[in-house]
Order: sequence, then structure tokens, then C-alpha cells
Amino acid sequence: MKPSEFRGVIPPMMTAFKKDGEIYEKGTREIVDFIVPHVQGLYPVGSYGSGPMMSIAERKHTAEIVIDQVKGRIPVIVHVGCSDTRNTVDLAKHAELIGASAVGAVTPYYNEYDQQCIYAHFKALLDSVGIPVFLYNNPRLSGNTPSMETIRKLVGDGIAGIKDSTFDLVNYYHTAMALKQFPELNLIIGTEALLVAAFDAGGQAAVTGLGNVYPELVGQLYQDYLSGDRRKTMQTQELVLRVRQITKFGLTVPTCHAILELRGVDAGVPRMPFTPVGLDVVQKVKAALQELNLL
Repeated sequence: MKPSEFRGVIPPMMTAFKKDGEIYEKGTREIVDFIVPHVQGLYPVGSYGSGPMMSIAERKHTAEIVIDQVKGRIPVIVHVGCSDTRNTVDLAKHAELIGASAVGAVTPYYNEYDQQCIYAHFKALLDSVGIPVFLYNNPRLSGNTPSMETIRKLVGDGIAGIKDSTFDLVNYYHTAMALKQFPELNLIIGTEALLVAAFDAGGQAAVTGLGNVYPELVGQLYQDYLSGDRRKTMQTQELVLRVRQITKFGLTVPTCHAILELRGVDAGVPRMPFTPVGLDVVQKVKAALQELNLL
């Protein structure tokens, strides 16, 4: 696929686990089938998917489960980012081998790296595969932010796009303006909270965590935007923001597991050190969703 062909709602898909911490394949497949009919792509094994909490073998196995269950219905961008280059490249090669449409990688994390290190890391990743590569910019989680000069060099080397999870609309606009000379570059917003604003700036895809639990709602927001009905679009964007707030009643990933259970999806449990949210949080979430007629 061309970078510009990745469009619409692309949830960073969650992974189901058993109580003993093992990957729950049946539940992971069920999550896939719950999400896919409403969206335009999937982004598994990232933050929501607990990728950094898995071994390399587990990450490969999860990617295999997802791609097998999707069965070509929508594109799959497998997150392959690690704290080191060797494992990142290994995961990328595997993703390409099993049929991923693209790969995405957060900047290397834990250690502090300069721009030369960040560039060398992504250049090695680009050189290792023939499918599109997306740079995932999340400075809060990685601690390392690529400079605009580094990004421009990587665009020249063939980077497909950027998943912008800075949660900074000004940064998104400035990045879009700075890279305007590269029309094929796909600048993806990393949250449903800024979908309308980012699309107004020329964005065409959004990686939306809320798409795990209410894919039909975020999918409707995308369709409303395409329709050109501004009033309806903003009404849906407001509802999306309200539901997003509910997913923050507890830690986001465990709360999303609880919401999926409330919606009848067998999504297993989060992996430790996450623990399931308490009954008080579940009851608060349930009441809030019922108030919005979403349960």
C-alpha cells in the first residue's frame, strides 16, 4: 500500500490475556472481530496492545493471531518498536513475512538518545523491510523526540508517515506545515480527541484508543466528517470526548477491558503489572455509559 492509502480510524488494538498472564488467543480473536467491521485499519502490539510488556516471541505470536483473524479485511500496521534496534528490525521482518500492511515503531525508549542515534535506528528499520514504515512520536512514553531535521532526513529515506501522539495540536499543525513539501507523507493523529481538528489540517487517519471499546462510535465520527455535515460531526466529536473521559475513570487499559466485558466481549484481563479495575470503578463506568445510552 502507498502511505496515503492508510485512512480513517485505525485502533491501537488491545491484547487479551489470561489470569496467569499468558496470551488469550480466543479473546484476542474476539476483539479483532468486534472492531474490524467499523474501522479502516488496526495497529496491534503497541501501547494499548501491551507490546512493550511482552517477549519478542509473544509479540510475533500476537501479530500472527491478529493478521490471521483479520483475513485481509482491513490493513494491519504492526507496532514493532523496542528499546533497541536489533529487536525492532527482527519484529519488522517478521511482520512483513506474515503479511502486515506496514509497521510502526516508537522511538527507542528508556535510555536517552541524540538525533544521530534516532536517525540511525529508523534508517536501519527502513532498510530492513519493503513495506511502509511509520515513525511513532510519543515523547511522553519514549523520552526521545525526533527533531524536524531528523524527520526530514527520514522522509527522504522513505519513511511513510508519522503517528503523532504528542497530544499537542499546535505541534501537529506545525509538523504538517513543516512537511508540506512531502505530499505522500501520512501524518496520523494519535488520538480520537483531536480527530476533527487534525483532519481539518489535512490529516486523513487517526489511531484511536477508544476504537477498542466503541469502534462504531469513532467510525461514525469519521463518516460524519466525510459527509461534510459540520454540526453532526461536532456533536459526534463531543460524544467521543465524553466517552473517552469515561475510559479514564481508572487506568485506561484495565478500564477498557472492563468496558469490553460490559459490552459482552470476551477480552480476557490486562497483563500485570496492570490489575483489573475495582467494582467501584466498573459501577461508575457502567452508570456513565448507561446515561449516554451506550449500554
